[in-house]
Amino acid sequence: MHVAIPLYPRFTALDAVGPYTVLAFAPGWTVTFVAAVPGPVIDDKASLAITATASFADLPRPDVILVPGGPGTLAAMGDQQLLSWIRAAHEHTRWTTSVCSGSFVLGAAGVLAGRKATSHWGWAEQLPAVGAEHVKERVVFDGKIVTAAGISSGIDMALTFLAEAQDEETARTVQLAIEYDPQPPFNAGNPHTAPAFRREAALNLIF
Repeated sequence: MHVAIPLYPRFTALDAVGPYTVLAFAPGWTVTFVAAVPGPVIDDKASLAITATASFADLPRPDVILVPGGPGTLAAMGDQQLLSWIRAAHEHTRWTTSVCSGSFVLGAAGVLAGRKATSHWGWAEQLPAVGAEHVKERVVFDGKIVTAAGISSGIDMALTFLAEAQDEETARTVQLAIEYDPQPPFNAGNPHTAPAFRREAALNLIF
């Protein structure tokens, strides 16, 4: 199974690296970072670069597309080279997926029309603007399209569709291999139970 993760300027690193780590550990899976031109792509904090080792043209028919989100999403939604690649590759994928605001890039490519989807809580309710039906879940399946909510949920999504694409035992083994056993120090990760002042402060950290 070959996974392509398209990178664009100001993507959020964990959106890409979390699922990458899950899927790169899975036996028989290969993950490639792609971009319009191979080379380093800078993240949203301008302090981390991930190298795209292949161009879109080098990998036209991956088995899986996984689009990360980030503050660069708006520009990516207007990147016709990226959108054209997503549209063409989607015709042949087994799974087309996104993390966080990456769902808006899928929407801009026309992939989410009439589909159920999710995104980061800060802008998920705007999904109808790209033709999708917003569902308040951490991971949402609609046929071969899988979308994840905010940033860290990409790890959950990758494990979930790994179980679907391969088998649950493989997903469980990978989860153990990466010791993904969440025990957060605070009960503070749910926007629906967080106070308004903290939600506002959290959004200010992202933009």
